[in-house]
Parts: sequence; C-alpha cells; structure tokens
Amino acid sequence: MIEVDAEKCSGCKKCVKVCPYGAVTMADKLAVIGDECNLCGACEQNCPEGAITIQRKKVEIDESKFKDVWVVAEIAENKLKNVTLELLGKGRELADELGQTLCAVLIGKDVKSYTKVLGEYGADKIYLAENDLLEFYNTDSYNMIISGMILQFNPNIVLFGATHVGRDLAPRIASNLELGLTADCTGLSIDEGRLLQTRPAFGGNVMADILSHTRPQMATVRPNVMKKLESPTDKVPEIVEVSVNVDPRGMRTKVLERTEISGVGAVKIDEADVIIAGGRGLGSKENLKLLQDLADELGGVLGASRVIVDEQWLPKSQQIGQSGITVSPKLYIGAGISGAIQHLVGMKSSDTIIVINKDPNAPIFEVAKIGVVGDLTQVIPALIEAIKAHKAAQ
Repeated sequence: MIEVDAEKCSGCKKCVKVCPYGAVTMADKLAVIGDECNLCGACEQNCPEGAITIQRKKVEIDESKFKDVWVVAEIAENKLKNVTLELLGKGRELADELGQTLCAVLIGKDVKSYTKVLGEYGADKIYLAENDLLEFYNTDSYNMIISGMILQFNPNIVLFGATHVGRDLAPRIASNLELGLTADCTGLSIDEGRLLQTRPAFGGNVMADILSHTRPQMATVRPNVMKKLESPTDKVPEIVEVSVNVDPRGMRTKVLERTEISGVGAVKIDEADVIIAGGRGLGSKENLKLLQDLADELGGVLGASRVIVDEQWLPKSQQIGQSGITVSPKLYIGAGISGAIQHLVGMKSSDTIIVINKDPNAPIFEVAKIGVVGDLTQVIPALIEAIKAHKAAQ
C-alpha cells in the first residue's frame, strides 16, 4: 500500500521525475499515484518531505504465485559478460527441474541486439528495458527498474553475477524489497522445490548451504564457476518490452569519464585462457620475471596468491582465490603456491592445472593434472626453453 500525506507534500514534483514507470502525476500541487505503480520505492526514497510512504505487509508467502528463473544480464565492452552466459547455463538446469521458464533481464541503451545471444544460450523469455540514459550502469535507476519488474512479474529466482555491478545492484534491490540475498555463491541446486545456495564461509574453510524464506530467492554467483551451454541453440526467445521513464534529475551519479586499463591485466584475469600464477615460493619479486617470460611464451597473464598481493608485488586485480577473483582458464600453471583452501576455491575449475613446487606434500598437488616437484627457478627456465624449441621445430 502506498500513501501520500497531503499535509507534508510540497508539490516539488521530484517524485514525478524519479518514477521509472510514469505512475506519478500532480493534481493541485499534490502527488497522485496512478494504477501503473508497482511499489518500486523510487518516489518514497527521493521525497524530500517524507510525504510518501509504502507499507509492505508481512504475510505468509504464497509460493505458487512466484514463477520462473531470472538472470540479470550484464554488458561490458559491447558484449555480454561471460558470467551472464554461465548463469543462463545453470539457470536452464534450475528452470527445467522446476518446470518453469528461464528469463533474462536486459537493460541499457540500444541493447535489443543482444537478445539473440541470450536466446542461443538458453533464455526462453527476455524482459527488455531500453532508454538512452541507461547506456551506463547507474545504481539508482537499475535498482528501481528491476525492483519494479520483480513486483510486477513475480519471479521465483533472480540471479546476478558477483561482479562489481552485481555486488552493488543485488543488495540494493534486496534492501529495497526487503528480500533475502546470498552473496558469492559457488553452487546452486534445487532442494524440494527451493533454491539451495552454496557459498564458502569462514574464510573458505567450510561450504555453507543456504535456503531463503523470501520470494523471489536471490543470489549473486561467482564468475567462472558455472558452465555455459556447450552447444548454443537457435532458439528465438519471447521479448517482453518494459516501458521505463528515466529522468536525469533523479539520478544521483553521472559518468564523467571512462578509462581503459592497460598494462598488467590488460587481458582481464577472469577472461584469460592461460594463467601463470605465483605464490610465496617465488622467494623474491625479481622472480616474477620468470613467470612473465613463461606467460609471454604461452600468451597468458600473470596471477597471484594473496601473499604476493599483500607484498604489493602484483595488484589486487591479479589475486586469485576466495578474497580475490575466481578463474577458469584452459591452462593454469601455479609456481610456488602451496594451495591453501582460499586459493583453491578460486582456480580448481581450470581445465588443466600444472603445479611446480619444492614441497611434494603441498595441498595444491591434489587438484593438479601435472605436478612437478622442483625449484621453480630451475624448472621454469627449462620449460621456457622447451617451449621455444617446440615452436622452432614446427
């Protein structure tokens, strides 16, 4: 229920400007809420006089009203992020088990062209919201638009990538709609019709299984832990166009400049096919050059365990693990890394894992396909020479 206090309302029209669904008008300098309102909360949060209040009654949830699995799509550098396709792959499994529809939520400027790829990777239906002012991610506008969609269409499950955007957006929506949210999930499954959400806890030492008692059930999911469809289909998804109104005066932030990162990490580590990672066993910062030389030969990028980042030998953007980035390259070579559980959580899904360590009992050998017991300062130069010789022979 939404109410407007006539004594407090000053007729400033700010609620009209911020409503993404055009549901607020003015009559005799008093805000009037129309039938289009879906209680997204934009007017309540932005009313300077506190004249608008929303009451969401706490009642027993009728779970039968909540249907479908939603994946909130994310676009970066003019393409869908891999985590979106990964979530569609997992979402397809969940939706099929529940007998429900897999939907994608696509927001932005001129983004309709991405609906084809979303359909190919599993989406049955796409909720599309386009507006010129949605070219760049904005917390306020995305929060209100998706909150409104959720209240209008009642999804059962909503999944976000645990990216910078997802980690900012999902909690805002959860707070706005008073919903539960499980962050940084590494596993999703269905347990007696409910979403079982698995995530590392206590520094990665245990895995916690979490059930949500609110609807929709919401989670952010780490990139590179789910598998996208191996064989994209030729499915043509149903498109549901959602009309939204975005007023720049209702947006508290504005993108002034965008700068592309170059140098270390120019190829983002979570998108790299080959990663050469170093740990405490490197001994000194100078030995990073050995890893860089090997990465250059293999067309890879450098990664690190937490200790290397703590020593400031490499930036945080290259840290792999529970408190860093989850990766899943075709080839992962770890040198001088013992294999603490916090690191293993971030790389064990790599296709091929090669480990170089002087300690034959290092835990990381347990996840390796190939293990080399030896001094990395001797093994890596020999490996580089072997690679060069192989290239020369071809």
